[in-house]
Amino acid sequence: MARVKIFSTARCPICDKTKNLLNKWGVPYVEAKVDADNAALREMAQVTEGARTVPQIVIDGKWIGGFTDLTMLHMDGELDELIAASKT
Repeated sequence: MARVKIFSTARCPICDKTKNLLNKWGVPYVEAKVDADNAALREMAQVTEGARTVPQIVIDGKWIGGFTDLTMLHMDGELDELIAASKT
């Protein structure tokens, strides 16, 4: 399974949209709510080089960005490659 992690907050409609898309595409993920977990907030800051907005998406430790970045990867066919590579 792909190791996808979404850093989000409880009140984030774009985070919800991101999770809905990943569910639609059949991509399993783990969610870390940075508004409720200081360790998750520190991890997000480290992995994303200080990003301060959510959602932030990481695949196998590689930061890919937010919702727009995720959809662009999907539209370009690169998301499937990332997911497939993480399964091997």
